[in-house]
Amino acid sequence: MGVTACDGLNGLQGTGDKGYITTDGVVRTVDAAERGDAISYQGEDLDGSPLAIEDYRGTPVVVSVWGSWCTPCRKEAPWVAGAAEALGDGVQFVGINLRDSSTAQASAFARGAGLDFPSLYEPDGEALLAFPGVLGLRSIPSFVVLDREGRVAASIVGQLPSQQTLVDLAQGVVDEAANGAGDG
Repeated sequence: MGVTACDGLNGLQGTGDKGYITTDGVVRTVDAAERGDAISYQGEDLDGSPLAIEDYRGTPVVVSVWGSWCTPCRKEAPWVAGAAEALGDGVQFVGINLRDSSTAQASAFARGAGLDFPSLYEPDGEALLAFPGVLGLRSIPSFVVLDREGRVAASIVGQLPSQQTLVDLAQGVVDEAANGAGDG
């Protein structure tokens, strides 16, 4: 079995006029043998420095799509910070900040929420195009777990069901890497 719990619409139903997904997260996993190409994207972080997702090859990466204006993102921020802390150095978190009006606004939220990982500043959402078939331009909040080769191993499109859900998905990819599975 390759893909599980796929909704076919990338979780885009339920966005309404709010600009974010209002439904609980749809969890999807992809078997190692069925993963597509590695995700590549470069941009600038909240401080204006270069940031590239591919710089973290060799380590599983959790990509968190968020915005300070997004109600579900604000609610789940403590869970995201807790998951990053629980997973420690075995996983790199990278954020994609969408549609915030300034880096100052996004940085203030990230600091206050304890989101201590780098985030791409993407006011237009262009970075989401790097995740075809996984994320759409309105896929906020969302999470994508990349294996150590940078391929999509799992995703949660919509509000994070729990901190443990994210920890379990990412830990599964860490364990897979430790056991030699997931090699392309």
